[in-house]
Amino acid sequence: MVIPALIFIFIFSYVPMYGIVIAFKDYDIFQGLNASPWVGLDNFKEFLRAEEFRTVMRNTLAISFLKLVIGFPAPILLALMLNEVRIPIFKRIVQTISYLPHFLSWVIVSGFVLTMLSSDYGSLNIALEKLHLIDEPVNWLTIPNYFWGILIATGLWKGIGFGSIVYLAAISGVNPDLYEAADIDGAGRLRKIFSITLPCILPVVSIFLILAIGDLLSAGFEDILLLQNDIVRDVSDVLDTYVYRIGIKNSLFSYAAAVGLFKAVISVVLLTFANALARRSGNSLW
Repeated sequence: MVIPALIFIFIFSYVPMYGIVIAFKDYDIFQGLNASPWVGLDNFKEFLRAEEFRTVMRNTLAISFLKLVIGFPAPILLALMLNEVRIPIFKRIVQTISYLPHFLSWVIVSGFVLTMLSSDYGSLNIALEKLHLIDEPVNWLTIPNYFWGILIATGLWKGIGFGSIVYLAAISGVNPDLYEAADIDGAGRLRKIFSITLPCILPVVSIFLILAIGDLLSAGFEDILLLQNDIVRDVSDVLDTYVYRIGIKNSLFSYAAAVGLFKAVISVVLLTFANALARRSGNSLW
């Protein structure tokens, strides 16, 4: 049963690794990969010296850090709250509503956001004007100071429900005898959460935290690409969108491959470092 999955991974994950050599060449689509001249580390040096390097790295790290600090604990908190709901129908309704956004593509979600924040007919501007909080409509997506907040809030709304599934599954595996013993000792709900639930799901949380740290340079692609515009490019351009813009639109394939490989190497280093720290608590990946 595992063989088809292994074949799939080998074909689509390992075979394409040969293409990494494009990052060390001046690739010409007409000459082909093997015939293109070798340039060594020139593409990497060019990226490190580029004017956009500081801006792209700043945006990538800032957005990734915000997603980690805000987006990572949010599903855990939702799972803990859903676990405390004692009305099954209400619990199922909340779960269904929170799961649904995950199954919508970013194209649809970005359309919702663009429509809601529109300066012409956006519901947010209409509501704020009715409440006399603003005098005239605001084009929210063209104000750099608001872009990160909009991006984080949109991603949180889309992923919090689906992200809580694994934590709900982990909570369901907690031994009920522990809660019964806590009830006998007179522990309240908060005490049981901090003394029983969280310690029991800590291994699962640790594993996902390690993976999140390893993925720290992946600030997002679809969401940023669909919500950004030229006005907010200075605060929205990250490594993935930069690779797309330089590699696909400008046909600088070798340069884009070098940037992508740079990101991959840093991600492996972060993953190894996070795993080494987690190993001290006995909850590491390897």
